[in-house]
Amino acid sequence: MIPTYLADQFTATFISRKTKKSSFDGQIIETVKEVIENIKANGEAALKQYTEKFDGGVPEQWIVTDEERKAAWEEVPQDVIESLQKSAANIRSFHGKQLQQSRMMEMTEDIVSGQLFRPIERVGVYVPGGTAVYPSTVLMNTIPAVLAGVSEIVMTTPARNGGAISPILSVAADIAGVHTIYKMGGSQAIATLAYGIEGIDPVDKIVGPGNAYVACAKSLVFGDVGIDMIAGPSEVAIIADETANPRFIAADLLAQAEHDQKARPFLFSTSEKILKETKEELKKQCDTLPRKEIAEVALTSEGAAVLVESLDEAFRLVNALAPEHLELQVADPLAQLSKVKNAGSVFIGHYTPESVGDYFAGPNHVLPTAGTARFSSGLSVDDFVKKTTYVYYSEQALRNAAPYIERIATEEQLAGHARAVKVRMEQ
Repeated sequence: MIPTYLADQFTATFISRKTKKSSFDGQIIETVKEVIENIKANGEAALKQYTEKFDGGVPEQWIVTDEERKAAWEEVPQDVIESLQKSAANIRSFHGKQLQQSRMMEMTEDIVSGQLFRPIERVGVYVPGGTAVYPSTVLMNTIPAVLAGVSEIVMTTPARNGGAISPILSVAADIAGVHTIYKMGGSQAIATLAYGIEGIDPVDKIVGPGNAYVACAKSLVFGDVGIDMIAGPSEVAIIADETANPRFIAADLLAQAEHDQKARPFLFSTSEKILKETKEELKKQCDTLPRKEIAEVALTSEGAAVLVESLDEAFRLVNALAPEHLELQVADPLAQLSKVKNAGSVFIGHYTPESVGDYFAGPNHVLPTAGTARFSSGLSVDDFVKKTTYVYYSEQALRNAAPYIERIATEEQLAGHARAVKVRMEQ
């Protein structure tokens, strides 16, 4: 089911190919470009056109009313609500520790410099709402924005044939702190968030996952608005030694494989026995998985079980892969943590499946994929904050610095820059 490789085979087959960002299909790009330009030119009329076409109907009004949001609480089981509230509390606790204060870096009689930390004013959260709904996405994308102090948080999710949105998404939005919910999805929702239409103002930044059309739209509007990231297929890498449990490993690989046919489940082990028993477990467990067909394709075409000579070799491969999720199912895993250089989030020990991070632990589950953990990080409070530097120089401080400023400006052939200092020295 999942093919086996040696280290050099894995490097040649996966690391060189799988960590490269793939471009969007040409047809997707052209379709999304048309949607964006139509929204920009024709506003609500274009939004209605695409919502009818892609979502099966146009809602009577775009906004989810207070009455609808209140009614949603009656439709969601109490134990689900309690689970979401506990998850939200953990997310708030973790992200609350990321907050930073405006600060002065230097203060003397003649020089003052520092940084102002200011929240983004208006943020749009996109939440998928098709065959599956993801309340955890609402919590993870909204709570850091609330903690950062964002003035207005709007959420968009497609309605069912022009009717209501999923009740659990509405409840999650209330728990997280979303101010306004709109019934719209797809690339047309991204375009509306970016440029606005009659009655819906544009936002300053868009966050949240979606299909290829949504991801493409986010990439095309970037620059006019901010975005969180362009996420690729989900991925997990598991490093396991002889102390690992093959049943646990198989379950965790399948948890990623069931996401999408292009999901990437990887196992690195120093033990041939573990590899063999894990492959046997995968066959057993996959047969009872509701999304069996999806998982089988992901395991067969995108997955790999890699036999390594040592844990150091496993970490070398994983750091080159830079996976979204990394599990350490080894003896004394905390002692191995320092070897991690590139990963979106790390799950330590035999009893910390990636599911803990997806739903409950507190760290964000919006993470870099496709090797981008080499240079980027998961979503955090920082993604909703702008940092503005400031500086003050007295006359004497400028006189002290003037020769150096003028010399560099002259070297760069920017006489106006040099003059801006020189005229003050001549005063």
